[in-house]
Amino acid sequence: MLPACLDALAGAFDDVVVVDSRSTDATCSIAAGKGASVAHFEWDGRFPKKRNWALRNISFRHPWILFLDADEILTPAFIAEVRRTLPGTRHVGFWVRFTNHFLGRPLRHGDVFRKLSLFRRDSGEYEAFPEEWWSSLDMEVHEHPILRGSIGELREAVDHRDDRGLHHYIAKHNDYSSWEARRHAWLRTASPEVWSTLTRRQRFKYRHLRKWWFGHLYFWSCVLLKRGFLDGRAGWQFAGMKKRYFADVRLKIRELAGRGG
Repeated sequence: MLPACLDALAGAFDDVVVVDSRSTDATCSIAAGKGASVAHFEWDGRFPKKRNWALRNISFRHPWILFLDADEILTPAFIAEVRRTLPGTRHVGFWVRFTNHFLGRPLRHGDVFRKLSLFRRDSGEYEAFPEEWWSSLDMEVHEHPILRGSIGELREAVDHRDDRGLHHYIAKHNDYSSWEARRHAWLRTASPEVWSTLTRRQRFKYRHLRKWWFGHLYFWSCVLLKRGFLDGRAGWQFAGMKKRYFADVRLKIRELAGRGG
């Protein structure tokens, strides 16, 4: 997906940096061929991870940074909204919406995926956890930026083409559920200041993740309240996979508690 991601940036972004972490495929040559700069990152298992490392070590040309994964494709409508919004904004960051793809079709309804991935580089950085003892992910995935200032939300969505089949989806979410369980354990003893940096949605999730009903609540709110049923079979099945994901998180939380870790 990297060529499509970079092609969508052409003509609109004049400072594109691909942060590569010891890839063994054609990532670097593709990036160079598309006119992007390549920065080499090697994680030592400790803070900072990839995005914070980029914020601290890359000399970007502009004050605003948009973080993208290789399977996230900007649309002309999104680019136009960014052009209109940034020059006069009072915000320091923006939540970005994504159109997910599942089982070969885009999901237009249900739980809309969003990330705080567009912000001023001088406004803050991604939250930090004691990675050395519980995370094997070299990039901030569920962490969100802690910013100094007000935050807005963009209306136009980015096309998230993460549709590489169920094997990849399940394997990826197995790593994610382990991360969530470890974070839940860490938050049990975290200070009120740490909890204050979480969004309202995050606070609700981590207070109730180990409850039996949490996955069921997500499923039915996704399918009915947020009209995921309008996406047909794929909408129901996507909500079902997320329900399974939260069940995995709950079991891993119980496993950690049983080990005293």
